[in-house]
Amino acid sequence: MVVIGGGVVGVSTLYHLAKKGWTDVALVERKELTSGSTWHAAGLLPLFNMSYSVGQIHKYSVKFYQELEQETGQKVGLSKVSNIRLAENQDRMDEYRQYAGVAETIGVQVDFMTPEEVQEIWPLMSTEGLIGAIRHPEDGYIQPADLTQALAKGARALGAEINRNTTVTGIERTASGEWLVKTDKGDITCEHVVSATGSFARQTGRMVGLDIPVIPVEHQYIVTDAHPEILKRKEQGLPEMGVLRGSDGQWYMREERGGLILGPYEHGAPACYVDGPAEDCEYELFQEDLERLEPHIEHAIHRVPAFGEVGVKQVYNGAIAYTPDGNPIVGPAWDVPNFWLSEGHSFGITAAGGAGWQLAEWMVEGEPGIDMLGVDPRRFGDYCTKSYLKTKNEEAYAHVFVTHFPDEERPDARPLRRSPIYDRLKDLGAVFGQSFGWERANFYATDGEAQVDDYSFRRSRYMESVRKECLNVMENVGILDMTGFAKARVSGPGAEAFLDHLVANKLPKKVGRLGLAHSLSPSGGVHSEFTILREGTDRWGHPSFYLVSAGAFQRLDHDWLLRHMPEDGSVRFESLTNSMGVLVVAGPKARDLMKRVSPGTDFSNKAFPWLSSQQIDVGMAPCRAARVNFVGELGWELHHPIEYQIHIFDVLMEAGKDLGLKPFGIRAMDSLRVEKSYRLPGKELSIEYAALESGLDRFVHLNKGDFLGRDALSKWQEKGFAYRFVTLEVPGVAPIGPDGEGLVRRDAAGHGDGESPADALGSNPIYKDGTLVGRATSGNYGFRVGKSLVLAMVPPALSEPGTELEIDILKVMHKCVVIPESPYDPENACLRADG
Repeated sequence: MVVIGGGVVGVSTLYHLAKKGWTDVALVERKELTSGSTWHAAGLLPLFNMSYSVGQIHKYSVKFYQELEQETGQKVGLSKVSNIRLAENQDRMDEYRQYAGVAETIGVQVDFMTPEEVQEIWPLMSTEGLIGAIRHPEDGYIQPADLTQALAKGARALGAEINRNTTVTGIERTASGEWLVKTDKGDITCEHVVSATGSFARQTGRMVGLDIPVIPVEHQYIVTDAHPEILKRKEQGLPEMGVLRGSDGQWYMREERGGLILGPYEHGAPACYVDGPAEDCEYELFQEDLERLEPHIEHAIHRVPAFGEVGVKQVYNGAIAYTPDGNPIVGPAWDVPNFWLSEGHSFGITAAGGAGWQLAEWMVEGEPGIDMLGVDPRRFGDYCTKSYLKTKNEEAYAHVFVTHFPDEERPDARPLRRSPIYDRLKDLGAVFGQSFGWERANFYATDGEAQVDDYSFRRSRYMESVRKECLNVMENVGILDMTGFAKARVSGPGAEAFLDHLVANKLPKKVGRLGLAHSLSPSGGVHSEFTILREGTDRWGHPSFYLVSAGAFQRLDHDWLLRHMPEDGSVRFESLTNSMGVLVVAGPKARDLMKRVSPGTDFSNKAFPWLSSQQIDVGMAPCRAARVNFVGELGWELHHPIEYQIHIFDVLMEAGKDLGLKPFGIRAMDSLRVEKSYRLPGKELSIEYAALESGLDRFVHLNKGDFLGRDALSKWQEKGFAYRFVTLEVPGVAPIGPDGEGLVRRDAAGHGDGESPADALGSNPIYKDGTLVGRATSGNYGFRVGKSLVLAMVPPALSEPGTELEIDILKVMHKCVVIPESPYDPENACLRADG
């Protein structure tokens, strides 16, 4: 294995691979270690992150860095001074409350503080306008160069090789399938390559035909002269005041040699190295631009007046790698085998240890030890052009300290990918979000409401629209655009055997039948979920299957399919995502609607049963109608060549006028699916939970013959499961009334009051008699049943209906009760309704 890049991320990867036993490993660095972004990093170690994946990575790093110093005897310059994040409004406090639940589930300590308690630790700070804060006592900062050298020393001691001043000039595949890494000092043949090249990521990617979604952004921080009060504290032997984060002013601050460091995250920070750094780039900084920082400097002086009382010693302005969502990309590249990425680390010092740890697990063991969906490189697609990245990465930088609401939708570089009916949906009041670049209607503003979102950790105003949409689906019929689904055709003489081995369910045997199938990870967790339709045969008479999966996982799922396909050419893969549209019609009047638009088709249960499909005409357009949906009502998915979508939509809307046909959005769909206890990949389905822990018993056939992950799942079952999927009701949360009762109240500045009712959002800790026993995977309000609902993983002994537990929702403990699955229509009478 060869690691390309000698920053802290690359050296950590080398160390962890050697620690896992891969000692025939080498690192290649074009200049000196740390000569890229590592050398000018401020060295902060923020544990705070709303992502479950990133949170665990950061947690590991902070603990590991302390152990590394003991192992190697090399100082890492760790100062565990704590980290304090301030809040000036209730929305920010809600963010902290939600985060504290995430932290509890992964074992990170978070303390809530009053303004007065903060001032005791930070006496130079003003409490004016402050309402509270959180503190990570294990947090602090580290010296990046010292850390990197300690990792290098540890790696060398384990047998790894480090080549400095060695430039990679090309990367090629050999005839035998190995990698040939060409350098100016000679060539290296290896089985695996890891790209950890920071600002050079796109140049490295081009060597192997990959368009890596990373472009750096300029980040400035200011180092001041010493302040008398800080020097006085040192003379008195008082502890360092710790890292202070003025979240609502978008800056961090810490002590530095008697002075202060201020690092703002401003709007308008430009992308840099858009086409890559120069070949001789080393220890490079850009010209400072303090004018951009003025609002943040003013806010910092307001909060810490001492900052305005000292002179500026130095301003650093250096490149920090970014991705469109601000999280790094860690894991396998797509389309090329044994090429791994650890790039886009905007918080590289914090993430380096954990990223190296999990990348080594992935490479050596075949999968990571924790759910890495939040950082998987395949969460982005080929819509991430250079122009897109420049815009979105600048936005991600500006959003570092923005309150990260669970329903946050960032506006830049949108709309980009649009289904043909986008404008029609917009005219009907659609308020859009995006997934994998696709615009999707989140909800529909009604009755003259403005077409704007209303973010909150509590029951937002848009829930009134969601309520109407859910009830209309229950009482009449709704239409949902799901064109963003990932879609593909798998065919060929080996297609059936290939898919049968890939998934745990039995494949549909009859042409036109379909089923839900899961592809397991090597350990027996769930990697991917597919709806598989047996289409019939291709033009050569070989079996043909149509596969549908979550739109957000298009590259992940399709890469998974391609990685496991036989190399003998017996299986063909064709991506259909961009050529096929999907509309969903669901509700008790769906059959009446379908009869009107396709009068030549018999839509009765006998002729068109559940989990079957037929080729039909809708108006004059060809369409594959599949009797399946994700909302628990009578309905059909209409898959069609995308050029017919406007015609199909118009025909449906015209025919459904007197049936109450109205569009509904993704947020209504989520409420409806939680009422049916339907699992989602990335939430209830994860590599961290065995497929049978997730309650997929009817979709997993251990006796059908060999399939991917079967033996590991059997061993997991023999060992005993730690968790079981359950549905919970939270009876103490107030219901939502028909006139908007129970929705968030806002102050004059537009911030929530911090007291309005809230439902679980996911990652909420669950307790039994005060002991942490599980975590929520999803939560929502169910409008059809009038209950606050939670999907969760708890120990099997606590999974029986009637079991009483407690759940933390925004730091308020609520009683919750295990209830039977599918609280709405548990007998599926609506789904299977005849007529």
